[in-house]
Amino acid sequence: MSQKLNSAIAVIGIDIGKNSFHVVGQNKRGAIVLRQKWSRGQVEARLANMQPCLIGMEACVGAHHLSRKLQALGHDARLMPAKYVRPYSKGQKNDFRDAEAIAEAVQRPTMRFVATKTVDQLDLQALHRVRERLVGQRTAIINQIRAFLLERGVAVRQGLHFLRAELPGGPKQVLRYLARYTHRVAISNRRLISCDEKRVTFKWKDYRRKGSERYQVMTLATSEFIRRFLMHVLPPGLHRIRYYGLLASPARATNIERARQLLATPLLPIDALSAASADSNPAQTPQYPCPCCGGSMLIIERFERGATPHYRPSASKPTIRIDTS
Repeated sequence: MSQKLNSAIAVIGIDIGKNSFHVVGQNKRGAIVLRQKWSRGQVEARLANMQPCLIGMEACVGAHHLSRKLQALGHDARLMPAKYVRPYSKGQKNDFRDAEAIAEAVQRPTMRFVATKTVDQLDLQALHRVRERLVGQRTAIINQIRAFLLERGVAVRQGLHFLRAELPGGPKQVLRYLARYTHRVAISNRRLISCDEKRVTFKWKDYRRKGSERYQVMTLATSEFIRRFLMHVLPPGLHRIRYYGLLASPARATNIERARQLLATPLLPIDALSAASADSNPAQTPQYPCPCCGGSMLIIERFERGATPHYRPSASKPTIRIDTS
């Protein structure tokens, strides 16, 4: 590009694309003196050799990054909403006419521009957008669960807290139920007792009971048994947890052995351990001292106010007192 042409360009409109950029340049009189298609790597290199000028772009993906780069080169880079640029487009739409419309719109004195965001502002914006997407996914799952419950005659009001109140046992009970099917199939062959064309008899676990009473026997019609079994079959493209991570079937033994080697630490000799214990700092004051003996108390369980603790301490042993008087 000649030096005379560079000095003649006063305004540039850039239509941003994924891999290619369409550039239209105008002189001070508004005549088009530049109409070219540049690749992404050519934009900064060519604009770095040009005289500082007014550059307009639509506020789209990648525009803020390019605007910061051009401002560092001395250009007056400005961003505009796409809906404000559209009225300046002439003729049938194409990339060069879009760039020409951008060059026309950026010169308007009443145009509303978008401030160039910094990297920190873009990071915060990305965080809010990801959170908004996760909230939308959570809302979709809640509505799906409400629809499943409604098919069984249970109507739940809108809102996460209403759903938690209606679920039997709360979310922890639901996770406990779903966790039984993450590593295995719904029912194994050894639990099938008998089956024919009309009915299926099998053993099932009642997790509310303990000991030998946990295993119960149930007989269902064949069609009902198949229906219940298919409810636990994963859709195409999804796999169970056991196929991933260190316990993946193809290289389970190799992965576990490698993990043990990486986690292994050298054993210190007895002398080193005794020396380390002797040089260690004296015992600090316990965080939760016992009001009776002054020793440190251990936290066994945390529970909310008004809730019943799950831990049941064993019966205390009788204290033997010896009279030494």
